Parts: sequence; structure tokens; C-alpha cells
Amino acid sequence: MFKKAVEARSHQRLSGADRKKLKRNLKDKFPRASDSDIDALLPPKVEISVSKFQNRVHVYGVEGGFPIFFDIDGRGTDIFPTVFALWKVPELLPSFMLKGGEVSRYIIGGADLMFPGISIPAEGLPSFTAGETWAVKVPGNPAPIAVGTTTMSSTEALKAGLRGKALKITHYYRDLLWESVEGPYVPNAGFYEDVVFEDPTLSSSQISESYASTTEGSNDQENGSNEKEIGQPVDVDVHSEPSSTSEAQIEVGDEIAKEITAHVGDLKVTDDHAADQSNGEDQHPLSTEDVDVLLEKCLLQALHTTIKDKDLPMPGSTLWSNHVLTCRPSGITLDIKKSSYKKLSKWLQAKSSTGLISVKEDKYKKESVLLSVNRKHSDYSSFKPEKREVEKTVQTGVATVSERRSLKMLEVAEIYKSSVHVNPILASVGADTGKLYSASDATDIVFTYVEKENLVKPSDKSIVVLDPILCDALFKGAIKKGAMYPTEIHKGDLGAAFVNRMQAHHVVTRGSESVVRKGGLKTIQIMTERRQGNKKVTKLSGLESFLVDPEALASELQKKFACSTTVAELPGKKGHEVLVQGGVIDDLAKHMIEQYGIPKRYIEVLDKTRR
Repeated sequence: MFKKAVEARSHQRLSGADRKKLKRNLKDKFPRASDSDIDALLPPKVEISVSKFQNRVHVYGVEGGFPIFFDIDGRGTDIFPTVFALWKVPELLPSFMLKGGEVSRYIIGGADLMFPGISIPAEGLPSFTAGETWAVKVPGNPAPIAVGTTTMSSTEALKAGLRGKALKITHYYRDLLWESVEGPYVPNAGFYEDVVFEDPTLSSSQISESYASTTEGSNDQENGSNEKEIGQPVDVDVHSEPSSTSEAQIEVGDEIAKEITAHVGDLKVTDDHAADQSNGEDQHPLSTEDVDVLLEKCLLQALHTTIKDKDLPMPGSTLWSNHVLTCRPSGITLDIKKSSYKKLSKWLQAKSSTGLISVKEDKYKKESVLLSVNRKHSDYSSFKPEKREVEKTVQTGVATVSERRSLKMLEVAEIYKSSVHVNPILASVGADTGKLYSASDATDIVFTYVEKENLVKPSDKSIVVLDPILCDALFKGAIKKGAMYPTEIHKGDLGAAFVNRMQAHHVVTRGSESVVRKGGLKTIQIMTERRQGNKKVTKLSGLESFLVDPEALASELQKKFACSTTVAELPGKKGHEVLVQGGVIDDLAKHMIEQYGIPKRYIEVLDKTRR
């Protein structure tokens, strides 16, 4: 189900009515769950968020915390608990027990559960019908590793001789649902992997004994007494006498048991990391003044780090969910209702009155829209953004989901360099003539010059009077011989006229790779035409402009469309062209937009077979 990375389309909080509806659906879907179980997964006083993905899947979780449930079709009829939810309430679902830890390697590798891999209890196969939701467990571990739906009833399974597929796995430990939300916090995840893949040196009595003393082990772990990491080799002298050898094995078993004891307590507790933090907030709630200060800090952090001028105008809801909330400290729930402003629109209007931002009310959508940011404001200049710490991960041969996602992320920005026409203007205001500027920065430069030379018409503040330097910068060489040069220009036209006289450049960034090129950004051309034998072929060119490797894309499209692909060099060494067998022009354009983030305006489509 979650074997391919999918980007979330939107994130939003659940309203009170939707929250109640979700809980009703959960009680209907999981009759084994009590009200306390549901409250343990979805605490009453904690905000619940839903992430909606492009494949219609809805993922529910505690805001700022972990994914708890996911809905396959988004209609509330096919809801599954995540593995993390089953760790908190292991008896939420009935479960199949695997015959051994070796089978679990295939399950958490993405395979479905087959009947030969199930351990049948002495009383016989449990009763179930087709389409029921069941979990998968490993012997000696109460924490499920996967969840799925039965493919047949128990009666049909017995008739088939307990052969074939028993459970279609929809979600398993460390799949891409897990990774797509940055992976929930797993206390001592290394232990979990060790228990899933049973250690041959660990007896069942040692496992049960370790589980019986979880509380003591977890306390030792918190106090830092357990300094050895799970999975590190333990040296045993195999050349000693048999009696010493057995003693060494017992010591090894005891040490492993103690380690398991220390870590199992973290898995079996019902309160998770986010719950501990939320409890801390309940004990020390933020005052109204604290929330106001936190709002100010998060907004300034977002203005410095994530909000770019090219993204404006921006709806207030997008500003809040995608920028302000992402800049709040970890473990802190930020609620605008707990501030002195009470509403998002009032808060944005208050910030607009200070001159930090410019906001306008959208009468049709009935929400505030962020129009511009005053980056010269004293609050903006004096604020020093925090540098977020990046966790160091062990480098492996397989790229992580976040790395693969960063390769798909594309940023395109149009920038401008000074030309001989506008050099006098930049020199007059002290701007660097060799620097690259965005359109908004270039507009600020010309208006700085207007303010410096006092060129605003006194009788009409919307008109700028052109002095010789500004007139030459805007119109020299563009006016036909014999025609009169204009003497004034409207403020609304001044910025665009000034930018048009500069040298156009563009910068394209994909992941950690970035390139700046002169001129406007060329589009990608996708064209379908007929070849000999009335066969269709789709051509794709212009990939180099967007930092897309033609060879890698051809290999990817070959697998996606199950057809042959080739890469050919364009005449005049103007790049490469990818040829795909078949008329896949629409699917190919959609693939470039969704998987490579190429804006639709930069894709030209021509189908010559429809003429």
C-alpha cells in the first residue's frame, strides 16, 4: 500500500464535528476498543490533524505528534490503525502470530502474509471472515509489526489446506507511510528491530522474564545506567572449558535480557513522547502573553526562513499551516484562540498595522491574504532566526525518503542583473551593479532613487516625474526617432518598466544542486507523432533546464509505462531528447508535474496525432 513515496496535498486540523464523527467510525470499525482505548490514541484535549495525500489516503494523528489512523479511500469506511497506534493499544485488533522471527523479515520488507508463515494455536485456527482487519505479531513481542485485511474466511482457508495468502498487508513497520511523516518517535527503535529478528541466543524464558520487569528496566534507562547499545557484539571466550563456556553464555543471556528489559518498558507504556509533552503543557499552560510572544517569534522565523517574495501573495491559512506552525518549537501546541487576538485575521491585521507585513482581506474567500513583507522593518532586522539542528543519520547505500523527496523538489526563480541602461540608477543609490536581484528588490531600488531625488509629483502622489537619468534608464533606445520622450510615469508601471531594462536571468534549484543561467527559462517540450507503421512515439526535450537527468528519466519511464525508451542527442549539441514508445503525452506531462515538481506553465504539449 505504501511502497511508493507520495506527497501530502494538504494538512489541516479536525473540527469538533469531524472529530466526533471520526471517533464514531472508530468505535464501529474496532468493536474490541473501549472508550479509554480511543481516548488514549486520540486524547480529548489534544488537537487532531489530518494529512490528505494525492492517492486519496487520509492520515490522522496528534498535531505535532505521530500518525494514529489512516483511511485508504478518504471516506471513513476503510480505516486502519498505524503500527504506532497498535504499540500503544496492542489488543485493538486480533492478531496472527508468526512462526518465527525469520518470517518477519519478509513482512516488513513489503510482502503479504501467507498461511504457511502463521503459527496455528493448539485450539485451532481462529474464526474470521474475509475483509477483516488483523495485525501481525512476532513470538515474544507484544508490539505488532504490520496490519492488513484477510483475503478469505477461516472456513475457506481450511478448505484450501491453509495455503495461499492470508493477509493483504496495508501498512508495516518502517514503510513509506511511516517515513512520509518524518517517522514517529520510536523509543529505542534499535531494540525493536532486534526483537523482530529473534536473536538465537535469546530463550523464550529470558524474553518472558525481561517483559516481567519492564518498569525497573525503563527506570534504569532513564537514569542512564544502561550505556551499552542493543546490537553491539559481546565478546565470549569460546576456547575456555565447557563449564566456563556455559557460564559465559548465561552471562551473555542475562546481559541481553537486561538490555531488553530496559527498552521494552518504552514500547509497552501507553503514554508516548507527545503525550508526555502535552501533559507538561497541561501542568504549565502558556499564558496569553506567552502565546502572543510565541506567535511573534514564529512569524519572524517564517519570514526569515521559509517565506519568499516569489510566493506572495499568500492566503492566511497557508501562512499559518505551512509556515508559522512549522516554525514553532518542538512539543509546543500553538493555538491562535489562546492568544489575545483570538482569530487569525485579527492577528494578521495587527501585524499589518505595525508595518511589518501588508495584508488584504479577500472578500470572496473571506480570509486575509499576505501581500508583502517589509524586510526593512526594525522587528525584522533585529530578529535573528534560529538554525534548526539537522539530525545526522548513518549513510547507507539506499537513499532515504527525505533525500528522494529533495531530488524531486524544484525551485525556479526569475532574477535580474544590472545593464548599461540602469547602471546609473544603481550607482546613485549605492547598489551593487554586479549582483543579481529579484523583481521586488529591483523595484525597491528604483523607488529608492525616486525617493532620494524627490521625483513624486506633488499634485498627484501616484505619478513619478522623470528626470534625465531615470528617463534614459527607462526609455533610451526604446523610443523611435522623432518621437517625444515621456516626462512622467505612473507608479504602478515604474517597477515593471525598470525590470524590463535589466538583464534577465533565472536560477533553478533541485535538492542541493543549483544553477544560474542567463536569459529566460526555456520550457519542456512534449510532443507525440506517428512513425512508420502508424506507431506513436512521444518525444521529451528541454530537461537540462530543470536539472533532470535524461538517462535516469528514460529508465524510470521505461518501468512506469512498460515500454521501450531511448535517449538521443539533439542537433547542435542543444541537449538530449527522451523518446518513449506509445502515445503517453498526457501521462508523461502529469508525471513531470507530480514527480519532478515542474510548474505547468513551463511544459508545452503538442499532439500531432490528433490532427
